[in-house]
Amino acid sequence: MLNVENIDVRYGAIHALKNVSISVGESEIVTVVGSNGAGKSSLLRAIAGTTKVSKGSISFKKQRINSLSAPSRVKSGLTLVPEGRQIFVSMTVEENLLLGAHSRTGSEVKNSIESIFDRFSNLAERRNQLASVLSGGEQQMLAIGRAMVAKPRLMMLDEPSLGLSPILVSQLFELIKELHSQGISILIVEQNTKLALKTAQRGYILELGSVRQEGTVDELAADKILAEAYLGESN
Repeated sequence: MLNVENIDVRYGAIHALKNVSISVGESEIVTVVGSNGAGKSSLLRAIAGTTKVSKGSISFKKQRINSLSAPSRVKSGLTLVPEGRQIFVSMTVEENLLLGAHSRTGSEVKNSIESIFDRFSNLAERRNQLASVLSGGEQQMLAIGRAMVAKPRLMMLDEPSLGLSPILVSQLFELIKELHSQGISILIVEQNTKLALKTAQRGYILELGSVRQEGTVDELAADKILAEAYLGESN
């Protein structure tokens, strides 16, 4: 479904991504792990179209999308739940969801939003309140709901558990599994490496802007360097 081939991303003199290649198949959960500054968020933003690539190719559903704008990528079925949620706190909960449906029209938009409220009762109770009143967990659910309203084929999540309590993290990853069971492909960057490897099927280790290793989650979990650096394990 998604093929990223040999991309580079630069911010002035900073070479954030160097010859990075990853892929996500139909109805697959793939994770990208690595330390802070490894380039994980830059990778997701490059795929979403909010960061320009200086080299390489990005294909989605077998079509090259390098020249597509970020809104056009959303319309094609590619959505990003960004780090820090980035909801609009000066807008109501329902207005935030409507933003996710900007590329859709008619009754299907209303039906999609009502399905989000059916799923997240806390959001339904606050649908006409400003998003600023939401807790951190509710804001994350709103960010995911906003992405769901766009009817994605592939949903990318950037550090979705950041700042959430263990109970909310557990609920969040159950939701990710549920979305996957509905046929949505998932690409996830997550600080909780153990949980990411437990949830995904394949993964990539990103170090200093380059892919150091890729494989099944079992293969990555068996990697000694990964275990010591990210899983807190040592011999």
